[in-house]
Amino acid sequence: MTLDLPKWFDLHTHFRQGPAMPAYVKAHLDMGCAGALAMPNTQPPVSYVSGAARDDGRSIENYSAELRAAGADAFEQLIVPLYLTRHTTAAMIREGAASGLLRACKYYPPHGTTNSEHGTPMDDLIGGEVFRAMEACGIVLCIHGEQHALSGPDYIDAQQNAETSFYTKRMPRLLAAHPKLRIVCEHITTRTAAEFVANAPEHVGATITPQHLLYTLGHLIQGLKYHLYCLPIVKFQDDRAALRQAVTIAGQTKFFAGTDSAPHTTKATACGCAAGCFTGGCAPQLYAMAFEEAGVDLSTAGGQAQFERFLSLNGPAFYGFPASQQRFQMEKAPSSTTLLDTPAGPVTPLPLGLGMELSWRIVG
Repeated sequence: MTLDLPKWFDLHTHFRQGPAMPAYVKAHLDMGCAGALAMPNTQPPVSYVSGAARDDGRSIENYSAELRAAGADAFEQLIVPLYLTRHTTAAMIREGAASGLLRACKYYPPHGTTNSEHGTPMDDLIGGEVFRAMEACGIVLCIHGEQHALSGPDYIDAQQNAETSFYTKRMPRLLAAHPKLRIVCEHITTRTAAEFVANAPEHVGATITPQHLLYTLGHLIQGLKYHLYCLPIVKFQDDRAALRQAVTIAGQTKFFAGTDSAPHTTKATACGCAAGCFTGGCAPQLYAMAFEEAGVDLSTAGGQAQFERFLSLNGPAFYGFPASQQRFQMEKAPSSTTLLDTPAGPVTPLPLGLGMELSWRIVG
């Protein structure tokens, strides 16, 4: 069986910075990726729109140029969101939108994930001039939807977690205060978030990663497979079932691909585990496996249409650019993931599925 698909867009990924960037970009190009939304949580963060890098932040203009020099000029689309910090102003939003450089902004819960210490609390943004300017200018708000500063029992237990808390308490307030704000709920992991997005207005969408469609908390802790550790953390079987249902509903328009692929050259650290699953080189294969595990028959026209909608069509439509006219092919055949090579030698981010046989491979 062979799938012939429009090239897809990874609308949430990390290319980091430094000498390994070209390898990370190439891994995306090699898996049929036509474009990317590259996360701004670099060091320092992408917290300005234009101009040269500063000690306290770099700009969308500056980081985009660095990405293109690393090979991202081959993408049809490259979006770098503005990292929302306490220094972000409504004037910055308006000027950035008018320049064409600013297309999206990223909300990070303070200290909620990698390099998120510059984030500002959602409560300080709701009803404020920054979100009002975004709403007026049509700028997309990309949300890491977890409530910050929770105690361990409130962060995750069988009844609630940081994500369910955010989607039951913060998101309704956000929509009420800013009813026209375009929002992408990124890397959702729970039934609560999936149902919130499904019932929200059409200008609210969501990305879902391969790992959250494939794995549960049991996969992570059985053997402490730290290459599965990401934030938000993988959840429970009922949550995974809700995510699978959301992406496989025929004709759905709200859910689309965003891998949150996050290369860490050191995964296990002295004070904990770096958060992020690296899926460069294997994301479409993992997505196809997840659709099959959800009961979708990819040998049928209907099954292929569902998969194509999620992988290749919904994301561009939401962000307002055309789907790719280029195509790539995947074949139902065993394959495996390997470590990347760079001019300096192998780099060490462990790809999700390393050592595991994949049931699909990219052939062209």
